[in-house]
Amino acid sequence: MELQDPRYAYMFGFLQTDGCLSQGVGQKGRLTVEIGIRDIGILRKFQRLTPYNSSIRERTRRTNFAEAHHSAIWTLCSLSARTQINRLGLPYGRKSTKIAPPRVPFSRRYYLRGIIDADGSVGYTAQGFPFLSLTTASTAVGAYLCRYALQVTGAQRVIKRNQRDGIYNIVYTKEAAQRLGADLYYPGCLALERKRDAGASLAEWERPPGMKTAPDRRRWKEWEDRILLDHGHAASGAEALGRTERSCEVRLWRLRTGRAPTPSVEAEGF
Repeated sequence: MELQDPRYAYMFGFLQTDGCLSQGVGQKGRLTVEIGIRDIGILRKFQRLTPYNSSIRERTRRTNFAEAHHSAIWTLCSLSARTQINRLGLPYGRKSTKIAPPRVPFSRRYYLRGIIDADGSVGYTAQGFPFLSLTTASTAVGAYLCRYALQVTGAQRVIKRNQRDGIYNIVYTKEAAQRLGADLYYPGCLALERKRDAGASLAEWERPPGMKTAPDRRRWKEWEDRILLDHGHAASGAEALGRTERSCEVRLWRLRTGRAPTPSVEAEGF
């Protein structure tokens, strides 16, 4: 599994999020991926990509969401294959918070497409706006998507776990979703067919006349943090920095509570 090969980079991203690597007695164990029957085609492609014996079976069971959920399960038992996948970054057992981008060279957008296909959503909101999102428990994966999307779209996201279940919900909408969707999904790419179609459809949206575009956020610099801390008060800091008092109030709180890093003495301008 050479992750500079786009096919394997995509496959590995998918396995990290929807795969389960389990160990048995001795050298026994298996890799399994269970998905809805409508997406069985991607498992067949994985099977063809893998130079080891594996199987695909179907089952129907009752779940919290359906009386009769029909799914497909791909199973791979080869110790050699499991060892390689584990070394690349798919842990045994519970993994949702542990997974991270590979430490070896890999095809970035193909890997992220696998992540989005498994744990993300692509389409239109109830208001008719294009969106692309990822739900993940992994800080490393969430932060990596944010860095990648910033380069592609210019849209900055700061990840934060929600209070209900500690999960990151990262969402891009409108033009940012269009740019990211066009980068990740293109005709003929290896992907879930329904998400590839949804990604392509994002380009059809046009901003309605009169809809304002939100201005880009002004990122805080170290020298600004230093000035704000020196003032110690949002009102005077806002006047000195040319920012809103509310913005300075929130930033001051983040600096004092450790939610933002304390600026170094060598910060710019000092």
